[in-house]
Amino acid sequence: MHCGQTVNSIIWALCLAPNVLIFGSKVGFSFNAQFEQHGTWRRAFAQELKQLTQWMDSHELMDAAVQERLQRLENQIRSDKIMVAFVAEFSRGKSELINAIFFADYGRRIMPASPGRTTMCPTELGYDSTLPACLRLLPIETRLQPHGLAEWRLKRDSWVNVALDVHSADQIANALEKVAQVRKVSIQEARALGFWHDELPDENPAPDTQGLVEVPLWRHALINMPHPLLKEGLVILDTPGLNAVGAEPELTVNLIPQAQAIVFILAADAGVTRSDLSIWREHLETTQGSTESRLVVLNKIDALWDTLSAPEQVQEQLRRQCATSAEMLGVRLDQVIPVSAQKGLVAKITHDDALLQASGLPALENALAQGIMGRRQTILRAAMASGVAGLTAETSRVFNIRRRDLDDQMHELHSLRGKNASVIESMRDRIEHEQKEFDFSAAKIQAIRAVHLKMLSDVFEQLGAKALKEKLSTLVNALQQKGIKFGVRKQYADAFDRLRATLDTSQIAATEIQVMLEGTFRQLNADFGFSLQVPAAPSLEPFATDLGRIEQGHLQYLSVGNVLKLARPEFSDRLVRALFMRVRAVFESAANDLELWSKSATAQLDAQLLERRRSFTRRIEAVDRIQKAASGLVERISEIEESEVELAQMQARLQSHTGRLMALLKDSTLESKATASMSSSIPA
Repeated sequence: MHCGQTVNSIIWALCLAPNVLIFGSKVGFSFNAQFEQHGTWRRAFAQELKQLTQWMDSHELMDAAVQERLQRLENQIRSDKIMVAFVAEFSRGKSELINAIFFADYGRRIMPASPGRTTMCPTELGYDSTLPACLRLLPIETRLQPHGLAEWRLKRDSWVNVALDVHSADQIANALEKVAQVRKVSIQEARALGFWHDELPDENPAPDTQGLVEVPLWRHALINMPHPLLKEGLVILDTPGLNAVGAEPELTVNLIPQAQAIVFILAADAGVTRSDLSIWREHLETTQGSTESRLVVLNKIDALWDTLSAPEQVQEQLRRQCATSAEMLGVRLDQVIPVSAQKGLVAKITHDDALLQASGLPALENALAQGIMGRRQTILRAAMASGVAGLTAETSRVFNIRRRDLDDQMHELHSLRGKNASVIESMRDRIEHEQKEFDFSAAKIQAIRAVHLKMLSDVFEQLGAKALKEKLSTLVNALQQKGIKFGVRKQYADAFDRLRATLDTSQIAATEIQVMLEGTFRQLNADFGFSLQVPAAPSLEPFATDLGRIEQGHLQYLSVGNVLKLARPEFSDRLVRALFMRVRAVFESAANDLELWSKSATAQLDAQLLERRRSFTRRIEAVDRIQKAASGLVERISEIEESEVELAQMQARLQSHTGRLMALLKDSTLESKATASMSSSIPA
């Protein structure tokens, strides 16, 4: 038997085995199909929200809180991003795996994955419709300056821009080879750039005959492509090598933690090496055993397909390697998936189903689809359901106000039947008197609102950037000291205690605002028959949990193995900037939640004040019409009856529309339903 025939027989045997490559159970949707379906559902939901907004606006059902809630829901559903981070040491096949999963439709490699042409700098692939298709490259020399990656993103002129021709796979592939470019520098320059560590000689690149070492030409790469998955919100993060990851704190404390899934790639023939274990422990291992978002890929399993091993022996080798890797990394066995990215890519391009199954790629795609998409859809659906429920509650109050006002007017008009002109005139005087009393009370309400806004402003100040810098100042000073940072772990703990205390203080202040508003609303409800109700103050506990995650993520840099790295001023500066940006994002989110809550409370007050003013105007107009013509009373009663019917129809229409939104949330997997929903419309 020829060698090629033997390997083919192994492939077929692996495909037909009861447990294909351990995890090759029947696969449903691929990740690509699942992601596209998720995008279809998001567009359908966003379209429903847009139609609802237009309809509510045309029927004067919008107040500031409702408008803000609708806008936030639409922004969240349209801009939702899903990041998949690929992390590994060099030459583990990350770029080939990205090619196989996402870009096989191009019929060739897109990311550089040939021997000696690996990705050298962290690379993000995504899509921004405001930018042309392009590759943006940040020169490695920017590491010598204090700015962090987030700041450099705003300095577009500092990036080298390479146009991408979306109609030419060859041009795109050739352009993307730039992410593999390197340059030769002296050891002194390599040290300044963060690629040479005197205290870690085994991890340093080997000098050439002239004493120069090879470093990446670029610090970071951003690829903007209108690829279908990227347009749907997928972001791919390729982070190459221990040195590249470790030298950029923003990657490990900002970017990687934001990823919905992290794919950690090992070589199937080598298993977990020392450098692999360093990356895992220093940058990926999470606390409290929370590794649900991690997948471990044993790549290059085709290296085990040879003429000297029977399929059963290959299976047994893979079982042992998977079990050993799972034990060393502390993950479940079903999170370790053996794959041949290269064979999977070839199989997709050549439409070889047998080779594709043997490559293990469908099993990995299924794990990504079910794991990432399942969790992400659950989170997004829960957020949307909460928003729709809040919207329904707020608009229900508007309907109740209008209905009660119509009832009051109807009762008032019925009481005028058979009355003479003097009684009608007396009624008009009484309405005007009530209006004056109401206007006087409205002035007092504005004074109470000023107190409310002052209290809220104080909370926003506590959560602002200036206060945050003060809370972190002691820690920043400790990190920026020269030499070994003794006692910095305690400084970290103290700083995060202060940050959590700030959230606690803000929570107490929100409760005080709520108590004040409840007292005011009770009085207004008693005096004017309002139905004001203060919504519960938002819980800031989730933001405290976020702070805990950030703190744990930073503790990796305080380990004994990182003492010398932390002693370098340039590294400490980058760490400080990354920390500040991450914490600031948490505090801004907390402030946004408090602001929306405040608007929800005050908007219903504004709405009821407006409705009451309109009511006074309508009542006086009705009395005037009755005074001028005997038929005026009958006509006005008829108008109110018609208004009551219209109000009931409007409420039914609103319930119908929110019902369609909730139906989409309950069943987001059926593309046909989403498409049908997108084509629906709301009659005026």
